[in-house]
Amino acid sequence: MFDLDFPLSIAPMMEWTDRHYRFLMRKITQKTILYTEMVTAEAILRGNQEKLLGKSEDGPCVLQLGGDSPEKIRQAARIGTEFRYDALNLNVGCPSERVQNGSFGACLMKEPNLVAELMLAMAEGSKLPVSVKHRIGVNGQESYDDLSRFVQIVHERGKTNHFIVHARIAILEGLSPSENRSIPPLRYGDVHRLKKDFPHLKIEINGGIKDLNDAKFQIDSGLDAVMIGRAAYENPMIFRFADSCFTNQGIQNSESFNWDKLNDEIELYLRDWVIQGGRIHTVLRHALGFFYGQKGGRIFRRYLSENMHKSSKDIQLFKNAIASSGVLD
Repeated sequence: MFDLDFPLSIAPMMEWTDRHYRFLMRKITQKTILYTEMVTAEAILRGNQEKLLGKSEDGPCVLQLGGDSPEKIRQAARIGTEFRYDALNLNVGCPSERVQNGSFGACLMKEPNLVAELMLAMAEGSKLPVSVKHRIGVNGQESYDDLSRFVQIVHERGKTNHFIVHARIAILEGLSPSENRSIPPLRYGDVHRLKKDFPHLKIEINGGIKDLNDAKFQIDSGLDAVMIGRAAYENPMIFRFADSCFTNQGIQNSESFNWDKLNDEIELYLRDWVIQGGRIHTVLRHALGFFYGQKGGRIFRRYLSENMHKSSKDIQLFKNAIASSGVLD
């Protein structure tokens, strides 16, 4: 079990936060809490569990589950525990049509009593800590009173103490998942009000947080933790000093990052992955943002993009991309 008290995490993101992304991020930050993509309970019970749940990284990592059946969630929680995760999380925030058709995700905010049952089942299936990730509301139930009622029921009936709150409502009809991450306005005030009204709960904010300065501001304003989503994927190196960010050292510059060590570790990882029959683009696609906003960054991204599908077994491709772009010169 790893420490789950660190106040910074990276959001679960479908098709993004897979085992390869988590491996790369763990080379940048040791303390930041990582999350899997959402894995449905149904898939765990019927699918290839090693493919769905296998881990390549150390450090604190949370398995996010999706589903609306307490019994299936209970069984999935039990299985997930066997794969060395440190905690479990229930998805009550995803607004995609596919997820809604399965009657889970953000539409569950309309059924707080069922969410409470699911949280109890998840805790019964595992001895691991549990949390729920949700929106501040859904269309038709988008007031602060609706949000407060949801949290109160899930806390009291579901014995849940950790709420990760995406500070936007989810619009269940008419918007795509990507539009739901940007069009509904951010309402940080609702999340801060939750913390004031439920001071005994762990309230973690998500949505629109762009860097460590933003995260530190939210912590200093009274929240317990911050979850960063898209910015963590698009610009992973904002986490290079995350481990020291919430100490008296403050946020430092990037000059001391050990790129040689990272090169070597990625090369070893790619070698093992290729031996297993994997292709390097499934790993290195997650490294495209490593030099976001830096001189030579576009050349680095172009080199990787153009070559990682052609050179499916070139374990030195990451190192060659850096050298060819001159990004570290």
